[in-house]
Amino acid sequence: MTVRQLTELTRGRTRELAAAGAVALLPIGAVEQHGDHLPMGTDALLADAVLDAALADPDLHGPGTEWVRLPTLAVGHSPHHLFAGAVSLRPETLSAVLADVLDSLAVTGFARAVLVNGHGGNDELARLAVKAHTLGHQGTAAAALSYWSVVADTGAADAEAERPERTPGHAGWFETSLMLAVRPDLVGADRPFAAPAPPALFDDPPHPGMTTERHGEWARVGGTTDDAGDARADAGAALLRRRGAGLAAALTAFDRATRRTTTTGEGLHEC
Repeated sequence: MTVRQLTELTRGRTRELAAAGAVALLPIGAVEQHGDHLPMGTDALLADAVLDAALADPDLHGPGTEWVRLPTLAVGHSPHHLFAGAVSLRPETLSAVLADVLDSLAVTGFARAVLVNGHGGNDELARLAVKAHTLGHQGTAAAALSYWSVVADTGAADAEAERPERTPGHAGWFETSLMLAVRPDLVGADRPFAAPAPPALFDDPPHPGMTTERHGEWARVGGTTDDAGDARADAGAALLRRRGAGLAAALTAFDRATRRTTTTGEGLHEC
């Protein structure tokens, strides 16, 4: 297994890797407010950190597979955070960007691609993008996932760090713990939080399974979902290990499931 940075490859080497069945990886983030204690680029930083951990996982180091990492798409769909500061793409714009990136990869020769998402507002659009891409390009396989949703068992001690009811949240315990483990220099010490009353509809919908939104709700609750005051670097390190291992397992499963069924113009392609 080898990991390559697309921006460091020549055109010839890029096409060689694509023809050999390499998997293209696109991390996706966002530029948006994360309270007064986390940076605007938190989502991209964490998507990169989890992907770094996955690509360093020895369980991913199977024979033969090449992974080609694209530059992180830093701007996502964040209109709900514009009240406090964000750079946002409209849903149709982000969908078009993802379609163009995936189409470009296919034309270049990459039959397989995975989108690694770091922002909740991108999740649905990323999943729709891979569906549309594979419908329109014969012989391709693609996947999308959000890093917080892929978790592997890395031991009982790490499992004890989990707080499912606060994951992933926004600028709360989960993201702040991860940032304390990944980039503590960017985390502010002052993290005031006042629980909103009533709770935010997007976190506490009126009926299970119902996505509920209300205009101005993010501004009403202050732009964060839960108290980051008890976030800890050691908890963040455990969360990172579990998600790095989870992403490695997901990428390995994708590779195994698609390597013998991906076709090129010359027929069945054995990756």
